[in-house]
Amino acid sequence: MSRRVITGFSNPTVKFVRSLRDKKHRKREQRFLAEGLRLLTDARAGGRLPEILLMAQGREAHPLLAELEQAVSAVGGDVIELPVDILAKVTGKDNPQAVAGVFAEWDTGLDQIDRAAAPLWLVAQAMRDPGNLGTMLRTADAVGAGGLILLDDCVDPFSVEAVRASMGAIFTQGLAQARWDEFLPWLRRAEGQLVAASLRDAVPYRGAAYAAPCFVMVGNESRGLPEDYELACDLRVTMPMKGRADSLNAAVAGAVLAYEVLATLEG
Repeated sequence: MSRRVITGFSNPTVKFVRSLRDKKHRKREQRFLAEGLRLLTDARAGGRLPEILLMAQGREAHPLLAELEQAVSAVGGDVIELPVDILAKVTGKDNPQAVAGVFAEWDTGLDQIDRAAAPLWLVAQAMRDPGNLGTMLRTADAVGAGGLILLDDCVDPFSVEAVRASMGAIFTQGLAQARWDEFLPWLRRAEGQLVAASLRDAVPYRGAAYAAPCFVMVGNESRGLPEDYELACDLRVTMPMKGRADSLNAAVAGAVLAYEVLATLEG
């Protein structure tokens, strides 16, 4: 295995990797950054290897890291060892993980989604918080969903923050991005029940008539779903709010609803 050692922050490869923290550069290069052995191990298990593997000097030896380095080298990837302080500047964290990787983005078109592959899918419309997006990917993984479909102007799922928040689920879950006027015709071309939490002509979320494949949709964190989106749903459900708050966090609402749908479909 060949491994390069870089000791200067001015190195072109280091500058390139650091630039991927900026959305403009990510979109131009179609590459993104993921940090941590757990994330990179999940990526490898999902059939994705980093094009560039960055490892901190002085790190503890780990068999999973050794296997990852071997796998990256075997496909002609770039393996780089660098000081911890430079890795910190690259990742933007004061205490970076001992390993990070640069991955090629993949096709996130709707035609990549096989609705028959799972009984449950999550859908997020205009979600702006990377932590919420990552949480929804983790929820999709936890409930055995097929993946997450992002509608309209959502936060970039390949941002460092969203990838980190997904805890590796971005590599294990299907991911699609589309506009509403593209998604709805796609959904109606075959079987698929669209469900949303709503106050508009809604039924209690527990015991509702969920049917597979079920697409659970949540809206923007502050505005919720547009009215016409809600009206296009096959089923609108309501969750009881017994305290002073008038709504749940969007990702939390999606998780609660997803587990209820799962219980119904498996029951």
